[in-house]
Amino acid sequence: MPELLDCVELQTHSDPQHAVIWLHGLGADGYDFVPVVRELELAGAPAARYVFPHAPQIPVTINGGYVMRAWYDILGAELVRREDEARIRASAAAVEGLIAREAERGIPRGRIVLAGFSQGGAITLQAGTRAEEPLAGLMALSTYLPLAGSAAAEATPASRGIPIFMAHGTTDPVIPIARSTASRDRLKELGYNVEWHEYPMQHSVNADEIRAIAAFLKRVFV
Repeated sequence: MPELLDCVELQTHSDPQHAVIWLHGLGADGYDFVPVVRELELAGAPAARYVFPHAPQIPVTINGGYVMRAWYDILGAELVRREDEARIRASAAAVEGLIAREAERGIPRGRIVLAGFSQGGAITLQAGTRAEEPLAGLMALSTYLPLAGSAAAEATPASRGIPIFMAHGTTDPVIPIARSTASRDRLKELGYNVEWHEYPMQHSVNADEIRAIAAFLKRVFV
């Protein structure tokens, strides 16, 4: 098992019975979605421990080799043609380490939601569809299914019952919504139950989406 990622943690209860592991996007860090926790609380989300890992610092090809936090390299604008398979798999393995740590801390996998935005959402889908034991849910925000060509062969039976929340902006210039709807349709073909949301926004998260996420967490954290 790889070394555990550094994380920001926030608990909304002194003894949380659920956990959300939330992965940030390219160039951000674990603090990026911390403010969302308060918004989720106000929207009625159940108490939980929120774990926000920091991605490693790596050179990113599409950004001229500039070193930034990234779950994997972006080799070109065509996200599906050339993928950094090695780092995608390594990041998914690192996330699995965080899931295992939550289980060791007393929160079983069935009470853990794995979430991510953009690159983080891609790793969420990569790790979640390969899970050997069911999680409470997956939240894939403004993202796509990576390594889609291997998904059918590698998706585990245990993962196929995990509910998936997907949301995307209709005017997203970073990951066009067509890329995400194709991923949604592929997941459905593989037998996954995907709850789809789209919003009039770009590559971001809005208040309506936060409310929908809170409702999803209420349903899966039972």
